[in-house]
Amino acid sequence: MEPLQKLIHDTEEKLKKTVDSTLREFSEIRTGRANPSIVEGIMVECYGTHMPMKQVGAISVPEPRLIAIHPWDQSNIQAIEKAILKSELGIMPVNDGKQIRIAIPTLTKERIEELKKILHKLAEQGRVSVRTVRRDSITAVDKLESSKQITEDAKFKGHDDIQKLTEKYTKKIDELLVTKEKELV
Repeated sequence: MEPLQKLIHDTEEKLKKTVDSTLREFSEIRTGRANPSIVEGIMVECYGTHMPMKQVGAISVPEPRLIAIHPWDQSNIQAIEKAILKSELGIMPVNDGKQIRIAIPTLTKERIEELKKILHKLAEQGRVSVRTVRRDSITAVDKLESSKQITEDAKFKGHDDIQKLTEKYTKKIDELLVTKEKELV
């Protein structure tokens, strides 16, 4: 593969990872609906180590505002409850001895506005990461041209391709933001 094509391909892979990371961060923001992703990443201390919630039990959503966690091993139920209490979700788990239930409260207008600010901040961090990838890639294209591996025309085409990718992935982040904001209402 030609050096410029490889660079463009690598740039797109990095941009995809940036958008995926932003999406993951968005999924951790609690909306008014129950969603397993709210608790999946909470680290539970069990078996002498820290494990993500999704590796410690089955997470289900039996009702629109309820998350149920069924531990694989009942001896971990206290550790799961403790991990949820330690998390910054601000939700109270209910332990019935067999499973943990988490009722998701409705959001107040103030909390919705607060969450929107957090979402905008996360989206901006994603856009900054996209621009960082663009800057690094354009620098790499310039180095290819200065080392005579590509022509000046190829350099300008590379810059153009990188800019188009940047715009494409920035737009994806903006679309994710709009979608997540709609979930808050």
